[in-house]
Parts: sequence; structure tokens; C-alpha cells
Amino acid sequence: MSNSLYALGRWAFRHPRRVIAAWLLVLLAVGIAAAGLGGGTKNSFDIPGTESQEAIDSLGRTFPELSGTSAYLVVADRGRTVDEPATKRLVDDAVAGMKKVEGVSEVVSPYDEGNTIGISPDRRALQVQVQFDRELTDVTDAERQQLVRTGDALRSAGYTMAFGGDVFTSTGPQLSITEVVGVVVAFIVLMLMFRSLRAAVMPIVTALLGVMVTIGITFALTGYATISATAPLLALMIGLAVGIDYALFIVSRHRELLADGLEPEEAAARSVATAGSAVVFAGVTVVIALLGLSIARIPFLTIMGAVAALSVVVAVAVALTVLPALLGRAGARLTPRRDAPPGSFSRRWVAITTRFPLIAIVIVVAGLAVMTVPAKDLQLALPDNGTAPAGSTQRTAYDLVDEHFGPGYNGALLVSIDIISTTDPVGVVDGIAADLRTMPGVAAIGLATPNRTGDTGIVQVIPTTGPTDERTAKLVRAIRDREPQWTRQYDVPVAVTGLTAGGIDVSDRLQEALLPFGVVVVGLSVLLLLIVFRSLVVPLKATLGFILSTGASFGAVVAVFQWGWLMDVVHLDQTGPLISFLPIILMAVLFGLSMDYEVFLMARMKEEYTRTHDAHRAIADGFVGSSRVVTAAAVIMLAVFAAFVPEGDPNIKPIAFALAIGVFVDAFLVRMLFAPAVMQLFGHRAWALPSWLDRRLPHVDVEGEGLHRRVELEAWPQRGSTAAITAASVTTEGPDGPMLNDVSVDVEHGHWLVVHGPTGAGKTALLLTFAGRMGFDSGRLRVDGHLLPQEARAVRHSVALTEIPGLNDLEDNLSVEQHVAERLSIASFGLWVSRRRVSPVIDELNDALRHAHDEAGLPFEPIDGAALVSTLTRLERKLLGVVLALTDAPRIVALDDADDLRAAEHVALLWSALSLLLADRDVTLVATVQAASSAPSPTDRVPSERLHHLELDTHQTLLELMLP
Repeated sequence: MSNSLYALGRWAFRHPRRVIAAWLLVLLAVGIAAAGLGGGTKNSFDIPGTESQEAIDSLGRTFPELSGTSAYLVVADRGRTVDEPATKRLVDDAVAGMKKVEGVSEVVSPYDEGNTIGISPDRRALQVQVQFDRELTDVTDAERQQLVRTGDALRSAGYTMAFGGDVFTSTGPQLSITEVVGVVVAFIVLMLMFRSLRAAVMPIVTALLGVMVTIGITFALTGYATISATAPLLALMIGLAVGIDYALFIVSRHRELLADGLEPEEAAARSVATAGSAVVFAGVTVVIALLGLSIARIPFLTIMGAVAALSVVVAVAVALTVLPALLGRAGARLTPRRDAPPGSFSRRWVAITTRFPLIAIVIVVAGLAVMTVPAKDLQLALPDNGTAPAGSTQRTAYDLVDEHFGPGYNGALLVSIDIISTTDPVGVVDGIAADLRTMPGVAAIGLATPNRTGDTGIVQVIPTTGPTDERTAKLVRAIRDREPQWTRQYDVPVAVTGLTAGGIDVSDRLQEALLPFGVVVVGLSVLLLLIVFRSLVVPLKATLGFILSTGASFGAVVAVFQWGWLMDVVHLDQTGPLISFLPIILMAVLFGLSMDYEVFLMARMKEEYTRTHDAHRAIADGFVGSSRVVTAAAVIMLAVFAAFVPEGDPNIKPIAFALAIGVFVDAFLVRMLFAPAVMQLFGHRAWALPSWLDRRLPHVDVEGEGLHRRVELEAWPQRGSTAAITAASVTTEGPDGPMLNDVSVDVEHGHWLVVHGPTGAGKTALLLTFAGRMGFDSGRLRVDGHLLPQEARAVRHSVALTEIPGLNDLEDNLSVEQHVAERLSIASFGLWVSRRRVSPVIDELNDALRHAHDEAGLPFEPIDGAALVSTLTRLERKLLGVVLALTDAPRIVALDDADDLRAAEHVALLWSALSLLLADRDVTLVATVQAASSAPSPTDRVPSERLHHLELDTHQTLLELMLP
């Protein structure tokens, strides 16, 4: 990966205008798409598979009056009752005006006969229910304003009134100027760290570009998918935080390399390859965690996670492309001044931490455990108008209903009854309504009636408690527990639905998903860190740290938003349950961010340990080398999250607060105090991994180990080398001993290398190693200009293998022309190859054979294209394998067991045919034979200076090494 990122960083550095112009075009395109295709966000909390959702879907068909969105007007008068004639006249006028509003299908006056819940018990307030014939997102702002104007006469008369309901739910992000504070703080931190305006501006610019692209894509998708208003806000918050941090890592590494004397282009390429690799890894962990939200099987949460994951993907892409382009525009002007090296405070800090590691561990664990205590009171609920900003019309209406009617009127339940099979639909509905009226927790029964067709009944249940109250959830469960009794008594199915019941179902399902999601996240963290650091202690320590910081975040958010601690500081006007998806979102995002800090901190420690094998020194030097950047990144992320708290959207405020606390705890307590203490406690064992596990784990180049080796060997064997193959001391161990031992060769392009040795000497293994198909344990190897094993993929494109039994056997039951056609179709990505393309390949094969036979004075019979491979001689089959390999236009051709033919004269024919086939091609041939006598002799086409011999005998070489 690091080599690919190295090439990407170099290309972007060299072509800054192309890169920047391309991203500006992307931004313009998504902006146009958002304006033309977007349908607006919608707070739809559908939960397929739950009782409430299935019931509401059924009501949409059987009770179309309930299928659209709704609103209500609440009017209160503390001085008089609503029975006054003047009040009744004004309300009737308002009702008449509401019926004329476009899209309104029905208006229920509080004075209508049979409306038992339209007037409050103290008769000081009333409600007018308004039903629309369309979905929330189809109601226009003009229609809302027209509805609001119907209450102007009541407002002018001095009545306290407000409109509420779903129609007045916000459908877009609610941003304030305070969000800019986070960006300003980030800029200040970057200025203090870099002491360069250019360096400080770059992360801000790239992060803003990334979030603008993400928000544009998100709003464009609202025309095709239901996306909640919280989703773009969450994407904005996460995109800003990770975008600035990822750019910070790369710019910081770039300036370090500039300070070491590297040219700007090389420094940019290496910073993208090294720090960029860590950025990719960190981004992948966040994306996986966010996409893991789908475990809850709740569509709106899955989409929210996908939108947030998109913001991370875009942030990574911008950091890896736009950032090196900006570095290219800046050139050498980003080179830092040579001040005294920083790190004196960091070194003193880590010295104290590692001097008393056990004390540091106990302090962190005990302190965070205490912070976690409030989490035991965690309550979850979906947002409603009760969480809307104070002073908004929907919040005022909500509070008026709560004051005059009771909290349950803001969260009525709907009991749906399938009465199609009963002969007494009215009696069944009335009977169930009577039973519901006697249940504890029921304040009143509103509407209780069958529909027009008499197949579905509906009973409106008003709880005594609010929609987010735990007692309301208990009432829903109690009603559902009584469903079997009603089914037996009336022989009709019964279900509980409505927005309140749906919100309870969402909260229940999210709570059920927390444990499996947590197991997935923790398991993922262990696996990823095992792969990256080849250590047991590092992932276990990181996982424990993640659990501690997550628990502390839960405790802090409960203490503030439920218990009411520091309410004024966060501008919280009321306490209550937290938004249902906060825990799972918090775990997903905090996991990714904690892995980000873990990788950056531990990678530097591992680098120092690998270099010195001094565990204590590795902790100190690695901490000093990375703590400054980690601290700056954490402060920036903390500022971005905290900026969404004081005046932020009510739904995003607790999430931002929890993330801010989580980042603070994770970065400054877990990573800066707990992590070095644990590493000191375990010493050398911290970097140990059982050999059996090490063999089974894949290797991931996160901190650019492949690039470091490439840079180390970029001038090897010498600058400007044109060799096709250069090997130095290549050694490969097998289960029974060495397969290759100390192999060293140097072969120019167009030359022939003939390897000979007895069976078991490793000839085939050497061919596969040269071809990039097999690894080696030690030594250096460059093939066609590419270092192995880092650039094995490029080598595989350069080296073609002829037939090797057991690896790429030719199919005996196919004809020669079928083999040629198949190979040509693969090379051209075509489904069909004409005979006109096949014939020249077969003719070339026959020409080479004819030439060889003529030189030897032997008769020749050309190969028929229709002949099956099984009918060919070994010589013909060998040469067919060579011809097929040449169709890929390789730079090197590998031929195994060239002397495995029926007669000695056939070996000479093979070399002669090969000399003709390769005469006009700049192709290197690597061939193996068992006997040295089978090697070709120099000819005019292959003179001695182009013919190289290599003898392999592993056992003999080992014996010579063992002798004194």
C-alpha cells in the first residue's frame, strides 16, 4: 500500500492544478445535483419487522385518513375558559381557514360532538387537529405559512397559541455560528504547532472541501432515499474532525522530512506513503465501525452510518490527493525553521509515567470507572418536538399541551384492531376501548371507531406519562401482553402502533443491538491491531482503553443530559432521555478515533523498538516523536465536537458532547498515561506474538515499511541500473531445510540465464521467486526495476511463466488454436478472438520449429492448429508454452525443466527455436535444466556475453558453509 500511495503523492505533487481543478469540478457537480435532485431530509424512523411498523403500514391501506402527516393548533387562555362565545367564534373561524389550506384533508374542531379530548380538563386550553393528505416532505413552506396565518386572529386577540405536530418538525440541519468556533480553535492549534500560516490553512481547506462534497452528495441522495436531518449534521461534525486530523498527520510528517533535508517532492510522496498509510488504516476502521450500525437492522440508522462513513471516505481521499497538490504549490516554503527540537515536556511526562507504571494504571482505571457510574441510569428515546429549541412553535405547542392536557397527550398510542372477521365491529372496538380505559397508566381514550369499510378499528390511547417516559414504554408492553387475551375473547388480531410506540420499538431494538455491536467493534479492534503490530499486549491494551473511554463518555453524558449537572454550561434547558442511537453512534465513531491515536502512537514506538530493541527507550522516544501531533489532533477534534454543544441541534448536542468527552479521555488519559504505563509494565513482552498466530495473520503495511525498504534500496545495485534481474543473497527456508541458499545473479535485459542443478536444488522455486509468485526470507531482489516482495504485483505483470506442471498446466483436451485464442482473449479482455489473430501465433510457432529442424538437418512436420495438446511431442508442448507466454508481451519469460524432453537432440532443437522466437524481442529468458550439459552453447543470436549460467545445489552450499 505504501508504494502505491508514494506514487499517488508524487503524481499529485507534480500536477496540483489538475488535482485541485478535478475536486472543484466534483464540488460543483454535487452542488448542482443537490439543488436539482434533493428532496430534503425527513425524520422518518421506520423499523421494518416490528409490530408498530407493520400495524402503521396496514393502517395506511385501511385507514387512509391516517396515512398523511398531521399538525395541531393549541390555544390557551388563563383568564377565561374556552367555552366563551368569543373564543368559540375565533376557533371556528380558524378551523374554517385551515380547511382551505392546500393539502389539508380534514380538520377536527375541539367543539365537534364526540371529540372527548379536544378540550383540556380545566377547560383553559383546546386543540385543533389537522390532517394532511401528503407526506411530511411534500408539505411546502408556503403551505405551512398559510396554516400558521389561520391563527392570526387568535394571536391578535391575546390568546396564547402555537402550532405543533409533525408538519413543523425540522427537515434540515440546524447550524449556528458557534460551529465555526471549532474550526477557529483548530486553526489556532495548527498555527501554534506549525508556526506557518500556509501549513495551518491547508488542513482547514481540505477538511472544508471534504465536508462540502459530502453534504452535497447527501442532499442529492435525499431525492432517492429517506435521510434524517441528523445524518448530514453527524457527517459534518465527523468529516470536519477527521478531515483536519488526517491532514495534520500528513503535513506534520511532510515538514519533518523537509527538516531532514529532503526535496519537497520526495518529502510529499513519502509523507503520503507513511502517514497516509496510517490515515487509510484509521479511515477504514471508522468506516467499518460506522457501516457496522447496520447490525441494528434499522434503516434510518443504517443510512446515518453510511452518510457518516461517506464523510470519512471523502476526507481520506481529499487528504491523499488535494493535500499533496497543495504541498506542491507551496514547495520548499513549508520547511520549518531549525529551532531547538521539541519534546522536553513530553520526555519528562513519559519518564514519570513509566517510572511508576502500576500507579498510573490504577489511577486511570479507577478514575474512569468512577466516571462510568452514571451510565447505569442511561435512558434512550427517539427525539420529538419536546426536544426542539426553546421558543420554536413546535416546542411551545408541546409545552402547552403538556401543561394543560397532560404529558400523555403529546404521545398518544394507537391500538389497531383487525375486525374484518367479526360480526360486531362496533362492539369489539368499544369492548377493547373499555378494557384499555381501566388499565393503569391510561389517562383517557380518544378516538375509538371502525373505519368506513368496517374492516379495521382504531382506539386512541392517551397515557398518563410523556412519550419518552419509561412508564409509557411499560404501558405499551402491558397492552401488548394483553393482546393474546383480546385475541381469544374477540377472535381479532390487535396491535399497538403510533409514533410513540414506534419510538419505543426503535429504542428497544437499539438496546438489543448494543451488545452484538460492541462485540463486533471490540473484536475488530483486537484483530486489526494484532495484524498491524504483531503483538498481543498492544491490541488488548487498546481494547481496554477503548472500553474505559467509552464508559466514561456514557457516564458524563448521562450526568449532564439526564441528571442535569452543568446544564447551564452546555445551554441545556431540560433533561430527559438521550436520543436512541447515541450509544451505538458513540461506540462506532470513538472506536475509529481511538484506533487512529493508537496507531499513530504505537507505530512510532514500534519503529524505535525495531531499531534499538530497547523497550524502555522505544517508549520514551516513540512517545516524544508522536505525542505532540496526537495532542494537537485531539485538541482539534475536541474543539470541533465541543463547538456543536452550546447552541447545537438538540439531537446532535448530546452526541457531540459525548464524543468530546470520549476524545479527551482517550487521547489525554488512555493514550498519554495508560498506554505508556502498560508498555513499560510488560517491557519486551509487549511486542511478542506467538509464532503460530504470526504465521496465520496477514501482513499490512500501515507505517510504510515497504516504502522504507524501497527508499533504502532505491540506489541498489547502482543508480541507473538496467538489469532485468538482480539478486543478492536470496535465501528461502522450507519445511525440510533451505529451498534457496545465498543466490546472487545479475542479468541484463535481453540476456539468457540458464539455471542448472539436481532435483530438489530449488530451480522451480527460484523461477517462481523471480516471477513474484513466491516469497523469500532474506536477501535482496529486483526484477525489471521492481523490488521484491514489495512490488510483487508489478513483477507478475512483467514476468510470464511457460507451462509448469501442477501450476499452470495446458489442457490436454483443447486444441492448439483453442489455447491460443483463450490466451489472446484474456490479454485483450475480449469474449471472442478471430482466426486472423490466432493464425499468426501458430505460424510463428511452426516457423521456429522449422528453423530449428532445418539447422539440425532433420525433417519437419508442422503443427496443425486443430491438433489436441495431448498429441503434441514434449518439444512442441514446451514451445507452445513459450509462444503462449509471449502473447502477454512480457519483459521476462521463465521456462522450467527445459531438458525434460525425449531425446538429447530435442534439447538442441529447443534452444535453436527459442533463439529465433526471442531474436527480435527485448525479452530476458530464465530457463532451468537438470544437467549442465543440457545448457545451450553460445551462438550468433545468443553470444557468450549474453549467456549466463547459475548452478544450484542447496545441500552442497550448506556443507561448504559448515566446513572450517
